[in-house]
Amino acid sequence: MTNTITYQNVHNLFKLNGFHLNRNDLCRVAYSFIKEGDEYEKSVGDFILDWFDNKSYLELNTSGTTGTPKIIRIEKQAMVNSAIATGDFFDLQPGDRALHCLPTKYIAGKMMFVRSFILGLDIDFVAPSSHPMLKNDTKYDFAAMVPLQAQNSLAVLNNVKKMIIGGAKMNNGLEKELSKLKTQVYETYGMTETITHIAAKKIGEKAFSVLPNIKIAKDDRNCLVIDAPKISEESIVTNDLVELVGENQFAFLGRIDNVINSGGIKLIPEKIEEKLSAKIQSRFFVTGIHDADLGEKLVLVIEGEDQTLEDSIFDGLDKYEKPKEVFYVAKFSETENGKLKRKEILEGI
Repeated sequence: MTNTITYQNVHNLFKLNGFHLNRNDLCRVAYSFIKEGDEYEKSVGDFILDWFDNKSYLELNTSGTTGTPKIIRIEKQAMVNSAIATGDFFDLQPGDRALHCLPTKYIAGKMMFVRSFILGLDIDFVAPSSHPMLKNDTKYDFAAMVPLQAQNSLAVLNNVKKMIIGGAKMNNGLEKELSKLKTQVYETYGMTETITHIAAKKIGEKAFSVLPNIKIAKDDRNCLVIDAPKISEESIVTNDLVELVGENQFAFLGRIDNVINSGGIKLIPEKIEEKLSAKIQSRFFVTGIHDADLGEKLVLVIEGEDQTLEDSIFDGLDKYEKPKEVFYVAKFSETENGKLKRKEILEGI
């Protein structure tokens, strides 16, 4: 596929909910969505009209993954290039049937449409609910979900040939269930600045593999630096601690802004959470809170009612990885994608 494809193109095999639509048809559908559609359809209408206007870019809100949330401009051609890279990496073919069940106000939902326009996918667009495959036994070649949607769709996911999961971290229990399916399931790595994913890994694998035309390196903090000339003119410096595995692969260790400095010992919460994930059934996380002696002390925060934890839960943790205190919170607050709002949760302790 060549880069003569521009954002003004709509592949002649593209279908939306069973109907072949060209650019003019899409704009008519967009007006209809805005005027008469449900809330989730209005954001689709807005996106389609923005996509086909005379500007070469879109303005998007970042999630704050690489710093403070902000509005950034992304070139539409860069989004096309990202769609082509995804198509190449996952071997998506014109006419493949795809399920779109993500909110279009976020980059992941926008990009499912861009992939469809550009690659010629036959896309079923449904409301972005937590049960996206309810009463749906259609067979799909490709789908994208957040972990909660995948969890709630396990009974019918064998109807999906290839699937990407992103937006929030998958827990070990979900990963185990997904590994039993014949579906090819990939966890993705990316952010708004990289126009969704720049890397993916099959569940069960340790390292992410980068998509075509992406180069990776580490900075002096051991954080990932992404060089993606077809997506961003500048290198993207992240706050993600990684271990490079060869030229095109990396293992994600944790976020540098989550690192806890407890009495001079640096602890990565994500590594500790991974060790605990098979032993704690409820949702949980570990974090650092202020401590007069240590500077920060490691604590465990569990969703649900107070309970007595067996000491054996902490077997397998290093001496400094054992939480100094355990807190219980009745209900965790989270984003639409299922990411925990850790700061907000801590404020309620």
